[in-house]
Amino acid sequence: MTNVFDPTQRILHMKKVIVVQRVDPGSDELKDKRQLAELKDLAYAANYSVVGEVIQSRYPDKKYQLGKGKVQELALAVESLNAEKVIFCNELSSMQLYHITDICKCAVIDKFQLILEIFALRATTRRAKLQVELARLEYEIPRARIIVSHLKKEERPGFMGLGSYEDSYEQDIKGRIARIKDELSHVQSHNDSLRSFRHAHGLSLVALAGYTNAGKSTLFNALMGEGVDVADMLFTTLSPVARYMDVIGRKVVLTDTVGFIEDLPHWLIDAFRSTLNEIFFADIILLVVDASEPLDIMHDKLLTCHETLWEQVHGASMITVMNKTDLISHEDLNGKMEALGYLVPNPVFISAKTMNGLDELRQAIRDKLPVWKRKEISMPLSEHSMSVLSWLFKEGVVHSVKYADKILVDLEAREEVMNKIQSFSPP
Repeated sequence: MTNVFDPTQRILHMKKVIVVQRVDPGSDELKDKRQLAELKDLAYAANYSVVGEVIQSRYPDKKYQLGKGKVQELALAVESLNAEKVIFCNELSSMQLYHITDICKCAVIDKFQLILEIFALRATTRRAKLQVELARLEYEIPRARIIVSHLKKEERPGFMGLGSYEDSYEQDIKGRIARIKDELSHVQSHNDSLRSFRHAHGLSLVALAGYTNAGKSTLFNALMGEGVDVADMLFTTLSPVARYMDVIGRKVVLTDTVGFIEDLPHWLIDAFRSTLNEIFFADIILLVVDASEPLDIMHDKLLTCHETLWEQVHGASMITVMNKTDLISHEDLNGKMEALGYLVPNPVFISAKTMNGLDELRQAIRDKLPVWKRKEISMPLSEHSMSVLSWLFKEGVVHSVKYADKILVDLEAREEVMNKIQSFSPP
C-alpha cells in the first residue's frame, strides 16, 4: 500500500518564513515566477510556511544582494509577520548572508542551503547522511575564511590576526571531506561490484530519472506494486530504492532515485555521485516528465534533465515517460510533443496514478534491452538435464519445453549462457 504524507499533521509544526527574489531587469518574467513558485515548494518540503514574499528588480548589490533600502523593508516584514527565517532564491555570498542577517535579526539562507535542509530531513541511511554532510561541507569550504572572520570580528578587535584560526577551520573541513569521500568510495566500490555481478548474470539496469516531483516514485510503485513514499512535494526520494522486475520474461533491476532541479550546483552532484551513478551507469534511463505542466515549464525542466545527464551518462538508451497524461487532452499532448521535439526521445504515454500505458512502457523497455539469441536446445532425459533446465529458467527466457525421447527447450538467452549450454556434455 502506498504511503502518503499527511499535510494536516505537518502544518502544525511549520516555521514561518519570508521568501525573497532578486531578478535582473528585463529578465524572463514567466521564468522568474516559476523559480519563485519552486522556491515556495522547496520551503514547503522543508516544513516551512511562507507568510510573505519580497521581490526586487535590480542588478545584484555586492553587499546585500538587494538594495539596502529593500533589505530594511525586509527586516520590517520579518518583525511584523513574526517570521523565523528568510529564504533567498538567489545564491548568497557569505558577506551578503552576514549583512542581511545583521539587519533582519533572523536566520537567512539561500535556495541551495534550503535544498541541503531538505536532504538532511530525508536522509535515513548512513550513505545518505554522509552525502548530505559532504554537500554541506563542499558548500561551506569556499566561504570558510569569511565565515570565521564575520563570527570573530566583534570578539577580537583587529580581527585580521585570525589567519591561523581560519587556516585551522578550513583544514578541519578539508579533513572531514576527505574522510567522508573515503567512506563513500567504499560504498561505491560495493555498488560497482554489485552492478558487475548483475550484468554478469544478464540483468540490465533500468533507472528512473527526471525533474523532482515528476512522479518517479509513483511510477516505481505502479510497476512494482510496492509502497515507496510519495507526496506532492520536492525531493521525496533521496536514498535510491532498487528492485528486481520482470519485463515480459526478461529480468531487470529498476531503481528509483533523487530528482533533478534547475541550477543543481556541481558540489551537490559530486556529493551525491554514488547515488546518481545509479542513473549515470544504467543501461536504460526512464526520463519521467510531468506532461500536465505548461509547455514552457516542461521545456525548461527537460533542458535541466538533459544538461545534468549529458556528460555523465555512459551509452544508456533513453525512454521519455510522459506521465500524468490523465490530466490533459490528446490535443494538448500532441501539441506539446510537436513543440518539444528532440527533448523527448522514444516517448511513451502513461499515467502512473491510473496505471494506463504501463504495458506499453514495459514493451518499450523490453525493446531496448540487449538482444539475446534464441535457439532450440536438445538435451537427453536425465536428472542432470533437469538441473540444467532449472538453471536455464533462472538465466534466460524459456519459451517452451517439450518432453519426448529428449528434452527440447526453446531458449532465449545472452551469448554466455548459449555458449555454456552448447558446450554442455551430459555425464
